[in-house]
Amino acid sequence: QVHLMESGGAVVQAGGSLSLSCLSSENIFMVSAMAWFRQAPGEQRELVARINVGGTTAYLDSVKGRFTISRDGAKKTVYLQMNSLKPEDTAVYYCAAAKLGITKYDYWGQGTQVTVSS
Repeated sequence: QVHLMESGGAVVQAGGSLSLSCLSSENIFMVSAMAWFRQAPGEQRELVARINVGGTTAYLDSVKGRFTISRDGAKKTVYLQMNSLKPEDTAVYYCAAAKLGITKYDYWGQGTQVTVSS
């Protein structure tokens, strides 16, 4: 069982930056991939960014060039650096880990709220 805990959510003005952290209870290289999802009110949860065990990253088109996913194995932490934030980035952001592959996520954090004011 992997326990994930997000932190860093806040209220920020449009154009600002925010960094989210996801602390894992286990070695993050023991899972196939880790990712950040988000869910806005009334919307479906969407994949924002992921990083697989080999270090390959992928991003939602709308955040490319603005968000960066990274990791620190020694700290068992995955980060999401968010720059040039827009009101449409407002959502609850979730950290997730996949045991196998990159499409099915087995472990989830509780989420952290990001609100971008215009």
